[in-house]
Order: sequence, then structure tokens, then C-alpha cells
Amino acid sequence: MKTDVEELTPTRVKLTVEVPFDELKPNLDKAYKEISQQVRIKGFRPGKVPAPLIDKYVGRGAVLQEAVNDALPELYGRAVEESELFVLGQPEVEVTELEDGTQFAFTAEVDIRPKFEVPDYDGLEVVVDDAEVTDEQVGETIDNLRERFASLTNAERAAEEGDFATIDLVARIDGEEIEDASTSGYSYEVGSESAVEGLDEALIGLAAGEDKTFTGALAGGEHAGEQAEITVTVQSVKVKNLPDLDDEFAQLASEFDTIEELRGDVRSRLDRQVRMQQLSEARDKALEALLEKVDIPLPDKVVDEEVDRRNQQLEQQLQMAGMTKDDYLSGEEKTEEEFDTEVADAARLAVKGGFVLDQLAVQEELNVENEELSEYVVTQAMQMGVQPQQLAEYLTQNNQLPAIVSEVLRSKALNLVVEHVTVKDESGNEIDVEAVQRELNGETGETVQAEDAEDAEGAEEVQDDEDTGEAGEASAKAAEDAAEETPAAEAKDAQDKDSKDS
Repeated sequence: MKTDVEELTPTRVKLTVEVPFDELKPNLDKAYKEISQQVRIKGFRPGKVPAPLIDKYVGRGAVLQEAVNDALPELYGRAVEESELFVLGQPEVEVTELEDGTQFAFTAEVDIRPKFEVPDYDGLEVVVDDAEVTDEQVGETIDNLRERFASLTNAERAAEEGDFATIDLVARIDGEEIEDASTSGYSYEVGSESAVEGLDEALIGLAAGEDKTFTGALAGGEHAGEQAEITVTVQSVKVKNLPDLDDEFAQLASEFDTIEELRGDVRSRLDRQVRMQQLSEARDKALEALLEKVDIPLPDKVVDEEVDRRNQQLEQQLQMAGMTKDDYLSGEEKTEEEFDTEVADAARLAVKGGFVLDQLAVQEELNVENEELSEYVVTQAMQMGVQPQQLAEYLTQNNQLPAIVSEVLRSKALNLVVEHVTVKDESGNEIDVEAVQRELNGETGETVQAEDAEDAEGAEEVQDDEDTGEAGEASAKAAEDAAEETPAAEAKDAQDKDSKDS
């Protein structure tokens, strides 16, 4: 087999492959056998029809086409391997010559990873945020915990900001009630601005049994964005009572006996969070610094596919949140053009980062051990709340293991970069990333992820999810935030608190 490679662009090639006809013999034999099973010719059982009769009744050309279709994937793979190409996506294949008994040739156009060398990354320096936990953060976290243990009691007065009102809502457009925008027995925190515009203003000053009608734009449903006449009727008004900040509360809300012990634990957990965020920021900025030293062309098709993936991810998240893309853009105060530009930039950066880390892994001769794969699967399973064996079976059945290997390999390559980068915080202190990582692992072993989840449930983390720079993750956060503005998602905690009415 002979293969010629023509470079169409730095990221796309055309393979011209010539194959001696004899190499098709196994595929021809297979084609005759399969066709013999399918045709029905009098006097011959299925599978026993001779080749000459198949040529006569089916046609030699059909047999050749079957053989070529069977042979092409293996021949293309050999051509790629012999040419030492790193191909991306599926090729565009065209059979250019097929002469029975003499010659077979085809061409294949395909995108490739650009050829380049990762430059020396010693001496890079990045600056990350200070890993500081303030008294205010500790206090806010404990206040959030108090909120979870608050009780509601009836208030014999009109509603004020911060109260919880149990209300009925009836929305009408042109006098016709809109069912999906109306509700009954809905617990709402006055002043939270988490429902239809104008509701908070209407509620303030209303007592149980009173109602008020106002006009506002519906937030969701079939009539989202349309102006409606909305009548709110108050069933009851309740005031939120926070538990005292004392040892009794510490015993109620945690495993600690005193409030000082609880404060110390909250501070310790927050300190671990900010240091983990600092390490993550160091990794992100180390990669950014490395990418600034590399200038490579990117295949348009690969970038377009990444853009499509991110847009599809956002669409799914918005659907789950009951939002439209217009809602999202409005909340982010972005135009369609600005959003598209941001997604395209993020997609190009992600593709470039993948190429650079892949090449670095090759240059440094990195590989992935089975133990590392197992550790990855266990960590991901813990985050997803499934059994590791269940996740491993899913990955295997859906042919996802190669992607997992690539992800682990890229992570190892990035670890190598971070080891060679000087990391300082904003105060000018140099950070030993490896030492901090070892310290964190020593504190938590392999349960860092699990304890972080407990932090989220128990201590109501003060820190927002860090921005990873990925459009998909940023969109997910935006969608979650926006979901809280829809009637179906509002004041769930408040409804739970209603049951504690004393």
C-alpha cells in the first residue's frame, strides 16, 4: 500500500492511498459469503451460492462495492498510522480508482492536529488571589446555617419585607385566566424579588385576607414576557425567627458542643475551600500563561463543533430551568452577538488548550496507569452520587474510556506545568503548590470531594462557585440562578419552614 500526504492547510491534509488489488481478496471473500447468505437462487441453499452465479445475478460491481466498503476503515486507519498523523473527526473519503483485478485507490481529506513543539515553560510566573478567610465570611456562613434552622410564627399585622406570606396568585390577560401563571397556597419571602415583577411592592402592607391587583410581565410559561393583570391574595403572614447564636444552637446544628467550636470548624472548612480554589486558579493561570507562548492554527471544523457543544449544553440547562435564551441574555445583560463572540473565544481557547496539553504529554512521554484511571472514576462517581462500578460500566459500554484517558493525561500534563511555574498570591507570598496539595490531601485523604459536599449542605458555603472560564459551566451557574426566578422554584425553603409554624 502506498500513501501520499498533501497538506491542504496546517490543520487539514489529503491522503491519496493506492492499494494492490490482491489486498482486497479477504474483503471480496467476505462480500461473496455475506451476499450468498442473502440471495435466493433455485437449487442452492443460503450461503452455498457459487461466486460465478452471484456475479451473474447480483453483479460483480456490487460485490466489489461491498468489499471496498468493508476494507476502507482498516485501510484508512493503516494510512493514518503509517503517516504518523493525529487526525480529528471523520474523513471525507472518495474512491478514485477501482479496476477489477488490478488497482484500487481512494483519497481521504481530514482535519489534523497542527504539528508544533511546546516551548520551555520554566520561569513562568502567575499571581492568584490571597487565601484569606475573614470574620465576615465566617459570620455569614453561620448566619446561613441559622437560616436553615429558623422557624416561622404567625404575625397579626400587615406584611413587611423579610416576612413569609402564604399567597394565592391569579394572572389574567384580556380577562382570561392564565393557568400556568396562577397558583394557590404559595409561600413567598417578601422582598426577595424572586417572582413576578411588582409582587413585592403589592404585598407590603397587605394583611391576611386582603388582596391587591397589579400589572406585571409574566416570568415563564407560554405567555412569558407578556403583561398580565395579577391579583395576589394573602392567606397568612409569618415572621421568621432565627435561633440564638449560642451553645444550644451549635449542638442543634452540628456535632459540636459550643459555638466557638462551630466557628472554628467553619473557619477551617472555609480555609480549605479558599486554598483549593487558589490551587485551581493556579492551574488555570498556568495554562493561560503557557498558551500565551504558543501560536498555532486551529481547525475551523473542530472549533465549530466545540461551539455547537457549548450552545447545546446551555440550551439543555435553560430548558431544565424553564428559561429561554432571551431570558438568559437579558439577565447577563449581553447581546446575541456578544454572547456568540464569548462562546467562540472560549471554544478556541479550549481547543488550543487541549492541543497544547496533548503535545506536552507526547514530549514528556507521559502515560496513564490503571490506578490513575480507577482513581478518576471513583472521584467522578462520588461527585455524581453513583457507584464507581456503575460508572465504569457506563463508560465502557458507551466507549468513553479513550476520552477519560485523554482527560487524565491532560491533567497530568498540566500538573507538570504547574510544578515548573512560580505561583504568588496578591500579597507577594510565594505558594508551594505541591506542599499545599499534600497538606490538603493529608487533612482529607480521598474524601475531599465528599466533605466539600457536606460543607455545601451543612454550612451553606459563602464562596460562590469559581469561574472556570468554560462557557458551559458559566452558563449552568447562570441558568441555576435564573431558575430561582421562576414560580416553580421560588421559596422552596420557605414552604418547608411553613411546616414548622408554631
